Amino acid sequence: MSPVGQLEFILCLMLAVLALALVARRLDLPPAAAFILGGGVLALVPGVPALELNPELVLVLFLPPLLMSGAYFTVWREFRANVAGILLLAVGAVVFTTLLVGVVTHWLLPGLPWAVCFALGAIVSPPDAVAAEAVLERLQLPSRVTALLQGESLLNDAAGLVLFRFAVAAALTGSFSIGDGAVTFGLLAVGGVAVGLAVGWVGMAVLRRLDDTQLAITTTLLLPWASYIGGEHLHVSGVLATVACGMLLGWHQHADLSAGTRIRAHAFWQVLVFILESLVFILIGLSLRGVLSRLGSAAEATEALLLPVAAVVATVILSRFVWVFGSDLLRRLFRRWRPGSGPAPSFAVATVMSWAGMRGVVSLAAALALPEELPGRDFVLVATFGVILVTVLVQGGTLGPLIRRLGLDGAEERDPSQLPEEVAWSRVAQAQLAVVAAASRQEDGTERHPRLLEQYGYRARISVNYAANRDIYRPDEIAHFTVVLQAIQAGRAEILRMHRAGEIHDHVLAALEQELDLQQMVAELSRG
Repeated sequence: MSPVGQLEFILCLMLAVLALALVARRLDLPPAAAFILGGGVLALVPGVPALELNPELVLVLFLPPLLMSGAYFTVWREFRANVAGILLLAVGAVVFTTLLVGVVTHWLLPGLPWAVCFALGAIVSPPDAVAAEAVLERLQLPSRVTALLQGESLLNDAAGLVLFRFAVAAALTGSFSIGDGAVTFGLLAVGGVAVGLAVGWVGMAVLRRLDDTQLAITTTLLLPWASYIGGEHLHVSGVLATVACGMLLGWHQHADLSAGTRIRAHAFWQVLVFILESLVFILIGLSLRGVLSRLGSAAEATEALLLPVAAVVATVILSRFVWVFGSDLLRRLFRRWRPGSGPAPSFAVATVMSWAGMRGVVSLAAALALPEELPGRDFVLVATFGVILVTVLVQGGTLGPLIRRLGLDGAEERDPSQLPEEVAWSRVAQAQLAVVAAASRQEDGTERHPRLLEQYGYRARISVNYAANRDIYRPDEIAHFTVVLQAIQAGRAEILRMHRAGEIHDHVLAALEQELDLQQMVAELSRG
């Protein structure tokens, strides 16, 4: 295919993404499931070019920005509070699944070397960050569950890829040392975090000195690849380097980025993440043709693989249930010995955590990266694609109904030591009023800014009353911002009329429109 043909094909894929996204929204399906199904259908359409994914390019192109986006919006306080549970899932569950899949695969296919069986386990063991974000963004879960799932998805790729490299090396060389592997894993993890923090500090130093919003956003776009590629070139974990860099930027962006940069960067990254996630899943579906072609036309070989592939899929799903419920059982026993250590996880939470194990681009890229001479490579490819297909379509498609069935949708456990939003707003209003009052008072006792003082004083009184009587004032608040939105629409119509009549320049139109857009965003958010 010529370069122009490749560009035309990518543009056609983007049109397919738009259509599939609309279908998914209409049918209330997870977008990831719709994209994989759509890509699979496109792969079987005559005339559609065969797609050969370069695994290294897929990881380098898609993984860093998607990891950066997830890490950037991670709630650090909740991540730190749940770090033990996150590591249990990101490392413990990955190792457990790798071992269990390896044992089951070797039991069903005894001719397959142990190292290859464990390589398959390492490939399918880590739930995918991209798949998790694509599903979780549509759901409302308790903060602790969200923190566990998001934190796991950010860290488990590193554990899975390290185990994968060890297993492949053992399959090719016939030797492996557990002690050396543990030391190597520790060095990769510590080195990756160190590289990510270094890149993040340099990136923040640059961002603090950039007054141009476009240059600042471009810098944020370069940082995920700088941390990932830098980590890989230094032979440490590029995944953890990207995650560490993203979490550092997310922590400092509130104080060190301008309001304009934050608003525009969030909008830019939302679109970028949507495009990358969509293309990742549709490319997974398109790769179906290549996976099927490896099986050839031998019906006997295909039938012979059905049982082992089904067993691998079942093992991947069940192993997570065993790990989650088993670790929760141990924690319940521990809490009996130490009653003051907090409540035990609920059955509903454990069930959702067990079912939220979608696999995606990392598993597929790792499978495609297997050396051609590795025995059983075709089976590993087919089994990996089967795991991705079932977990995204079945688990991802039913996770929302399961959450609603268990009564976890919209549930939120608020820390009693933390203030509600309305009380926080009243504190903000009081702080603003104090500054305005100090700046307004003149030496002769008169006010320099009486109107401003009246405005902020009114806002402070209303916020205090609202915090104390939210249920009483909420209907008035909705009515208030409904009128505000109507006034904004009237103002928008007037500036458009003036522009159409040639009374104002395009620059004036853009400035007034941006101001009204910001007002509308605030009003819509406040009205709900």
